Amino acid sequence: MNVNREEEVHEHDRGLSYDLPLLARRRMVRLLAGVSLVPLVGCTSEEETTASSSPSLSPSSSSPSSASSPVQCETIPEETEGPFPGDGSNGVNVLRESGVVRSDITKSFGDSAGGTAEGVPLTITLTVVDAASGCGTPKKGAAVYIWQCDREGRYSLYNDGVTDENYLRGVQEADDKGQVTFKSIFPGCYPGRWPHVHFEVYGSLADATAARSITNTSQLALPKDVSDRVYATDGYSESVRNLSELSLESDSVFSDGYNQQLATVTGSVEQGYTATLTVPV
Repeated sequence: MNVNREEEVHEHDRGLSYDLPLLARRRMVRLLAGVSLVPLVGCTSEEETTASSSPSLSPSSSSPSSASSPVQCETIPEETEGPFPGDGSNGVNVLRESGVVRSDITKSFGDSAGGTAEGVPLTITLTVVDAASGCGTPKKGAAVYIWQCDREGRYSLYNDGVTDENYLRGVQEADDKGQVTFKSIFPGCYPGRWPHVHFEVYGSLADATAARSITNTSQLALPKDVSDRVYATDGYSESVRNLSELSLESDSVFSDGYNQQLATVTGSVEQGYTATLTVPV
């Protein structure tokens, strides 16, 4: 299925007409959750909030925005999977292909063209925890499928030029700490969407590779300061203009709140970045 550039502007993540009912439901869930919830593991601390506004913060690291208030232990917000999930819900299904269970998602696998996604290295570590336990119990044995666009803003399997590729897609099983780690590249910023990574959580690796019983679908947001530094490097020129026209507050997915989805990112352009996020389910 080929998708041209014009369609990408209007179809990426299906736009506000698709998202608004979902976002309204999310606001109601958060309202009903009340104040009885305990703090989320890995939330923005007072020290981090202070550091993010301090001149002494290293230019090679980033903390979640101090403008966002601390979050409580809520289930990760549900988000649209967008039109390019590759999980069988919209055409192709990469989850049932041999080789999809992997930590390095920079290269295509199987009978695909064998291409490699170029860009600034990004390691993504998600910690899946049980929300009902107050986010204190790791979800050992859960599985996470992630996918993202490449440096040019294209999704493998769908967009022109990469329909024969399946890079930047992969599945991992959570370890004893509830963690999954993927070696990737920093995604580009395409028109209309803030820099992000999609992910689906499954109860088990067997469920993930059978493309059944998704428990949670959400997205990880990347900080602006890090995005600006990455997009100043070769290959990301289109992302500079696209990001300048966006904000987290105006993004169709993150505009109603992004505290639980804004990753903590450390590293540098030269050595690569690491993005971490706690995912309560």
